[in-house]
Amino acid sequence: MTLTFDQNTYRNLLTEVVPVAIETEQEYERVLKVVEELTFKKNRTTEEQALHKLLVILIEAYETKNYPMEQSAPHEILQHIMESSDTRQADLVGIVGSSGVVSEIVNGKRSISKAQAKVLSEYFKVSPSLFI
Repeated sequence: MTLTFDQNTYRNLLTEVVPVAIETEQEYERVLKVVEELTFKKNRTTEEQALHKLLVILIEAYETKNYPMEQSAPHEILQHIMESSDTRQADLVGIVGSSGVVSEIVNGKRSISKAQAKVLSEYFKVSPSLFI
């Protein structure tokens, strides 16, 4: 089944959200709220996925400029995503490996393989590059 992209639906989403380059903290907070809602929405449409991707790019540009920070380790990013989504280590057993493997990955004792990064990215609906 191929998902089609409906330009009218996308246009309506854009009209509702009005994405612009983020210049203020207030605009940042507004866009961040929309992204969080889309991130945790079940069964996002193709148009919502496109809007989510666009808004994430705008947020990343603003954060890079205004909140420069050191690169986090992949396991720290995984810990943050797990905490934000109320995911337990037990939820990842069978997805990335045994309970021992999951524990080692989450605690930074084992690096995340490319295959595991791909599976985690699909599970959390984020870019696999976060885990590599």
